[in-house]
Amino acid sequence: MGNIKFIGTGSGKTSLKRFHSSFLISTVDYNLLVDAGDGVSKALLAQNVDYNSINGILFSHLHPDHYTGLAALIVQMKMQNRKVKLDIYVHKNLSNTLESFLINSYLFPEGMGFEITYHQFDDDKNFAVGKNIQIRSRQNSHLKNASNLPGYKDKSFSCSSFLFNINGNMIHYTGDIGCADDLLLFKEFDSNYLITEVTHIQFSELLELIGKEISPGKIILTHLSDGDNMLFEEKIKTLSMELSEKFIIAFDGMTFDI
Repeated sequence: MGNIKFIGTGSGKTSLKRFHSSFLISTVDYNLLVDAGDGVSKALLAQNVDYNSINGILFSHLHPDHYTGLAALIVQMKMQNRKVKLDIYVHKNLSNTLESFLINSYLFPEGMGFEITYHQFDDDKNFAVGKNIQIRSRQNSHLKNASNLPGYKDKSFSCSSFLFNINGNMIHYTGDIGCADDLLLFKEFDSNYLITEVTHIQFSELLELIGKEISPGKIILTHLSDGDNMLFEEKIKTLSMELSEKFIIAFDGMTFDI
């Protein structure tokens, strides 16, 4: 058995109501934090999560609301005298950037007090985290425009959506996406849960695909701005009972079993 706990469900705009997008997957042998944006240390503290209970961190991409809290979180782990290693899972194109970020934050391996191990993943190749979590990543279009800018051809770009297999539960986490087609990246799999952001796509675009292209058991909306909660509650009320029962609006601290 295990569970998923939403640490933050906010959008990229800093809010007093929600922390930036992040969630914690807990199984019997492993706690995996997915994304660690600005303020994640305080967000974890607000949810009574012991920093040193986190075994690994998985990154979808390197926008500040998804990764820049890493350095501060590692400092907190160090101040709590962490001794066990920390696994960091990052796309192979971004590993050097992430390592440099920590070095430039003066977090040197020699003075850390615990080991940080980087695990590079590649697209469409399954990788295991602990004994009960299998993950597959695929590139979405969220950073397509940035990667096409002529002045940054030397930069590495990657933005991943993930398919998690946790105790036999299939969970599609879109991460930040660029268009509705990104919702179809794992359409050949029957997902028990679709966890999707709703800042960069229209709710109507999501509805167009439900039941036609994809049929997840539950649809969890996250990456929400301050005004989104009431807006989506009203939109969901207009749906049929069968369809409306599929939707869950995530909130910080929300937990469900897997």
